[in-house]
Amino acid sequence: MATPVGRIEKEFLFKIMYEEKLNIMHIKEGEEYTFVLDSPAGDELIFRPEKPVEKIFKVKSSMDMLFNYKGQVIEFAAVILSHKDGNVICKSPDIIYKNLDRNFLRVDTPSDIKIIFTFKGDRYNLSFPKITEYEDILSGDIFRNFDPRNLSGLIKQITAALNHLADGFKIVNFKEKKPETTEERVVSETGKTLFLPSTLGVFPKTDPYPRKRIITEEIFKRYLESTGVSPHYLDENCARFIKNKFNDGIYSDAWVPILFHEYVVGYIHFWIDKEGKLPFDFSVLDTVYSHSKVLAFSLKENGYFEHGKMAHEAFEGKVLDISASGLLFAYPHGSHLAATLLVDSELTVLIEAPKRTVNVVARIVRRYRDKSANYFGCRFTNMAPEDTRFLFEHLYGRQIDDSDSSFLSGQV
Repeated sequence: MATPVGRIEKEFLFKIMYEEKLNIMHIKEGEEYTFVLDSPAGDELIFRPEKPVEKIFKVKSSMDMLFNYKGQVIEFAAVILSHKDGNVICKSPDIIYKNLDRNFLRVDTPSDIKIIFTFKGDRYNLSFPKITEYEDILSGDIFRNFDPRNLSGLIKQITAALNHLADGFKIVNFKEKKPETTEERVVSETGKTLFLPSTLGVFPKTDPYPRKRIITEEIFKRYLESTGVSPHYLDENCARFIKNKFNDGIYSDAWVPILFHEYVVGYIHFWIDKEGKLPFDFSVLDTVYSHSKVLAFSLKENGYFEHGKMAHEAFEGKVLDISASGLLFAYPHGSHLAATLLVDSELTVLIEAPKRTVNVVARIVRRYRDKSANYFGCRFTNMAPEDTRFLFEHLYGRQIDDSDSSFLSGQV
């Protein structure tokens, strides 16, 4: 993952860039431009191009620059201040990035390309609590012991399993009951599991799952702050919350959300209230999490969310840059569409170029926003080799060679 470098490392890299006359690359409209740093870096960077560029790169425009130092790919954006004696004078960037997952720059979208997006799969507008992540609902090995079309039979299977795992449980649907208790609110607002292995202990400090799904102590404290609890009393409130459960005879406790796309449709609460029994561990949590996914899928298969299904509509975001492995696009604030563009959701992307049309699936891998728009970084998935080759050559103005093999399996 690309990470910003600190001030001292940035100064070192610019020093190396100048002293070793490293080639710095920029790509525009399918053509590659190479520069070297002509003077030591200061508030300004003076680049000497290998060919005249004054008529191509305008003052106040920004150039995405990339260079390679000992196998490490470094990237930064430089705003052009002026041209002098054939050199390009740029403002020194505040931030430069290293550890890029690609070997080539994302480039400005060529003027002869048109890009159209459509949601892959179904989209819904539902009245359940909504989170900012997307939960994929797919069948697979997880469903081999269940018939998702038989909802009543599935619930009997799940309740039988819960009776074996816990002393008590309940399955709650937020369609019939809106979040009211602290547990319900924190689960519905985060989409994560409230897990207290022992009410003689504390909240989990860390989350062991690659895709985070546990309410850690830090997350619970952030929730408390959002309700108006002073930072000075967070520890006290956390301790009291857990102690009250122990006083109520609950010795191990878990609340697992039932997730459907970006919605929390309910939860499965299960607990131990008999002394001397072993507390819940992560294997129990994994089992109930699987049950929650099966239940969500079964609700979908039985038409439970059908009333909220939205029509498929193509849209054009403002594509800011693109590579052969992904793209970054912007979409305005204030639209329901932007709110449904979540990390891990997938889009069908149609790339229309003069000589070829490319159809590819793109997964949203990150999103952020500023005052002007929402931004979505997407990674292409399972692109046909001939489409990858075409897009590479169209963007970079040259054919793929053996040195590009690592790039072709890279990331956006």
